[in-house]
Amino acid sequence: MSTRPVIAILGAGAAGTLTALHLVRESGRRSTPVEILLVDPADRWGRGTAFGTPDEQHLLNVPAAGMSALPEDPSHFLHWLQDQQPDVHAFTFAGRRTYGRYLDEQLTAAVRDVLVDTTVRHVRATVTDVRRDGARVRLGHPGAPDGLLADAVVVAVGLPATGDDWAPDALRDSPFFVGDPWAPGALDPVRRDRTGPADVLVVGTGLTAVDVLFSLAGGRPDRRLRAISRSGELPSQHADRLKPAAIPDISAWGSGLDQIRAAVEQHLAEVANTTGDWRPALDGLRFRVAELWQRLPEEDRATFLTRDAATWNRLRHRLPRESHDRLDALVAAGEVVLEAARVTDAEPLPRGGLRITTTDGAVREVGWVVNCTGPRADVRTLGNPLLDDLLRPRLDGALAITTTAGMGLATRDGRLVDDRGRADAPLWTLGALRRGELWESTAVPEIRQQALALAVGVLEAVAPLPRRLADGTWVPGHHPVARPRDPLGLPLSTTAEAAASFNAGLERLMRLQSGAEELFAEAAALDPDFALAHAALALLGHEASADTDVTSSLAAARRAARVNADDRERSLVSVVGLRVREPRRAGADALRRHIAAYPRDVLAVSAAVPTIAFSGVIDVQQDVWALVENLAPAYGDHWWYISLLAFVRQDQARYDEAALLAESALSCEPSSGHAVHALTHVHYETGQHETGRAWLDHWIEAGGRSASHRAHFAWHAALHELALGDVEAVRRRFARQLADVTGVRGLVDTASLLWRWQVAATDWDAGLAAPPTAAPVLASVDAQLLGKPETPFIALHAAVAHAANHDPESLDSLGARCRRSRDEASRSAVAPVCRGLAAVLREDWSTAIDELSAALPGLAAINSSLIRA
Repeated sequence: MSTRPVIAILGAGAAGTLTALHLVRESGRRSTPVEILLVDPADRWGRGTAFGTPDEQHLLNVPAAGMSALPEDPSHFLHWLQDQQPDVHAFTFAGRRTYGRYLDEQLTAAVRDVLVDTTVRHVRATVTDVRRDGARVRLGHPGAPDGLLADAVVVAVGLPATGDDWAPDALRDSPFFVGDPWAPGALDPVRRDRTGPADVLVVGTGLTAVDVLFSLAGGRPDRRLRAISRSGELPSQHADRLKPAAIPDISAWGSGLDQIRAAVEQHLAEVANTTGDWRPALDGLRFRVAELWQRLPEEDRATFLTRDAATWNRLRHRLPRESHDRLDALVAAGEVVLEAARVTDAEPLPRGGLRITTTDGAVREVGWVVNCTGPRADVRTLGNPLLDDLLRPRLDGALAITTTAGMGLATRDGRLVDDRGRADAPLWTLGALRRGELWESTAVPEIRQQALALAVGVLEAVAPLPRRLADGTWVPGHHPVARPRDPLGLPLSTTAEAAASFNAGLERLMRLQSGAEELFAEAAALDPDFALAHAALALLGHEASADTDVTSSLAAARRAARVNADDRERSLVSVVGLRVREPRRAGADALRRHIAAYPRDVLAVSAAVPTIAFSGVIDVQQDVWALVENLAPAYGDHWWYISLLAFVRQDQARYDEAALLAESALSCEPSSGHAVHALTHVHYETGQHETGRAWLDHWIEAGGRSASHRAHFAWHAALHELALGDVEAVRRRFARQLADVTGVRGLVDTASLLWRWQVAATDWDAGLAAPPTAAPVLASVDAQLLGKPETPFIALHAAVAHAANHDPESLDSLGARCRRSRDEASRSAVAPVCRGLAAVLREDWSTAIDELSAALPGLAAINSSLIRA
């Protein structure tokens, strides 16, 4: 008898298949074999209502770039599609049927390739009742008297029942009423009809109606397709190309519908004004909509559903331009008519068909009426035996309760909440059944994230990984006194209170937000024996010029490591000590060895990879790429890792992949500074200067308000303006966002902008004012950074700062120091840059060309934005 945990997934459409896929993949990563049952009467998994259509005319309403099943590989579906159709691109809208095949193939391949004994079995049945059986769940269905016994159950049935409450009884009971256009063969009689009234009335003008209109168009020459709805409006159309989402800062948007509505309208207007398009604003809201929805009281949610939901759906769930243009052509030809009306009455016609009366006073004779109003909103009225059973009263309480007008089931992070407020039954749900608590929860981009989180949560519940106690003892995963852990699951040798502060600081560091050092200091104060907190302070002080006492923090870390630390923590303390003493040799080697042993140590990886925050330890760009890419098994699809990978991809000039990875990371964590940085480079390197400037301006003022490196993003925006020749915009930005920046950021960002500004804008004699002097900027920078920089990264920026200050003598001095350095990059790259820039200032053009040309081969090793941007 198998001892593997059994996980039953009820529903094998997109939500169920994605859940099974991520369960298979996660079970392999954790070396935890499980038995997965996909319970659905359908003949294949991966289809469901959305992707089971046989009509190739029915297109996805999300471009290929957004339809990957794997959050860590947002190009996955696109590449799969390109293997079959090489001419498709990121903004191609594939067929729904094609996507169903993609899901089918991915699950099949995952089961084939998984390295543990994980299996997926398709059980063709409909579960009608659920009951707890000790710690497990027993599922009843016709044909199985004893039911199925499972350790965990995922309810992924979606909302298959269409709503027809709007229809008069005479219409609902008519054989000429198609109540569910997605039922197999439902539209076939309509297509074949050649004897009844020619016209067809389509009730609804949303995405379902568009698919039905395409399926019925051209079938009968005398037929007109009349589509009606309250507004008579079609969904909006997508733009002609992908545009980055403008994610708003919603911290001050309030919690009432009126406040949020006003803020949304302002956000739409501001983005439309800066980018010329409202769509990036809507796409950015998608990442915040669940949080906004959860702020609303129930009465405001009800108001939104009646007053705002239809408008939101038209703007949010858009049509591909191809579909929109085709529909326009059908309307222009008179084959499709769009009207604002509702059905008020229906009566049968003697020769078949129906006489329909609508609110606009029109009386129409039609052969058929097709219901395209979408699924019923209230799960209590679906007539679904499974959902009815979950909601039914029991002696120990109903297993589930509904939320917000019955739109879905209440959960705690996807785990069902019962009518006593508990979430202890091994029951989970996702997708459409979470609309009541998330609002947006039916599209693949949302469902794939839920499926992944749910897979991790289910496996942690049924087969938790072992944990280690402070004394080194390994205990089962649910042991009550296991040590606290960091955001990546690594144990921490400290108290729960200190761990909470440390983790909050680590998360700020991961997002490139300010305030990390204060939280690390708070953790150290809460637990003076917490070695990692002290080590983090020392590392930030040394590497990122944080306002900390590096020497005393390092001493405290060493003392604490002797008192209370595990092997990883002691290793990191040792690494930080070596980094402070000799960052480019012993420190770099020790950091590499530590990461090899502890790849999920975020603090160590952050210090190793050259980004805005850290200069890194690797001099060869390809080695940086290898370091990050080799971390994939340790991180999977974690947003922080995807953000770093996006930066690597833009370094490799794989710009489409970098953009998709950045967007995927931002969909999980809108404040990810690394993802924003990667997307910023993509815009610059691909010449999207207007788009890049507008997007960055929005981010700096919204999500970037708490960023610890806002000056660097402002610098990038100014580069776009220089590329556009808008020198006055650069001047305004410099005064507003860069002139008062001091310290390392003043050196790296402000001074280097002044030099670029001087080089790029040379027509001062045309009446244009010269750039500001660099002297005040250099006065705010530590003299040690300018004269005796410790790394080639800082030395290169010091050279540029001296050039911006028109100081060839300081360049001579810095160049001489770099020539004596033991660091190869300083000798081979920075020293000739110093000589070359000094020659430029002296107008010795021949020497300048020779020296700067000699420096070029070694510059890439320094990993500076001066070279990359």
